[in-house]
Amino acid sequence: MENRILGLHHITAIADNAKRNLDFYTKVLGVRLVKKTVNFDDPGTYHFYFGNEQGEPGTILTFFPWEGIGKGTPGAGMATHIGYAVPQGSLDFWKNRLGEHQISLQENEIFGEKLISFNDPDGLQLQFIETKDDRKAWTTTDINAEHALKGFHNITLSLKEADPTLKVLTDILGYSLQQQNDNRYRLTTDSIDTANSVDIIADKNLPYGKNAAGTNHHVAFRVKDDNVLMEYREKVLSAGLDITPKIDRDYFFSLYFREPGGVLFELATDNPGFTVDEPLSSLGSALKLPKQYESYRSQIEQTLPKID
Repeated sequence: MENRILGLHHITAIADNAKRNLDFYTKVLGVRLVKKTVNFDDPGTYHFYFGNEQGEPGTILTFFPWEGIGKGTPGAGMATHIGYAVPQGSLDFWKNRLGEHQISLQENEIFGEKLISFNDPDGLQLQFIETKDDRKAWTTTDINAEHALKGFHNITLSLKEADPTLKVLTDILGYSLQQQNDNRYRLTTDSIDTANSVDIIADKNLPYGKNAAGTNHHVAFRVKDDNVLMEYREKVLSAGLDITPKIDRDYFFSLYFREPGGVLFELATDNPGFTVDEPLSSLGSALKLPKQYESYRSQIEQTLPKID
């Protein structure tokens, strides 16, 4: 089982304003800031990681808050909707809480699951889905365990056509098609019980999206360790797709490839995790820099936007 894809690892999106992004996810949605670092390729930009207490794979939503980048457009070739699992019976709490913050929402049901859909301040499309989920959530003074976000339930990919991406998900990543309703597909993996679903919406008339604030940058799938990671690299190469060498992201090791529908996929390891450079009790409290930038700390700290 451990040599399989273990569902979602993390999802990375783009924001337009670091403080607004941080405040919304920690204060309104009540997830934990588990790591405050910078973009590997642009150290003047934060990289925030939000998750549960330990930042367990399957709970981690990360952001590149590029100040003033402007609004993007979700569309074909993108992951477009992030689905969070919330406790059964908690949707009324969330409807009230979002209403208090003047956030409009829609109620819906997809594949028999009750959910609410809404946008974050940048327009990123979020869905809260009532489902049985035994993961321990991060709680706050305002949001207790009966209502708190458990982590991801699913990710939705919007595509011009489904078949090429279905083939990657099933033949390479080991997912199985479970349900289809018209042009919506749901794939799951039985290697894990949570964060294990990928939905596809296929529409040949859907315009292509534009990556900027309010859109997803990439979707990362979880593997146990480096050895499994490199096994999947060979599988991707054997399927005729280009894939990067292994990259050290400090808290996990990664490979990146673009699936035929245009979505950027990442494969990421469990090891070494977020406590490699700060204790569990103080995760996210200090600015952590990739080692190649540590000697530039003072300049970077002056460049980064103020978030306190």
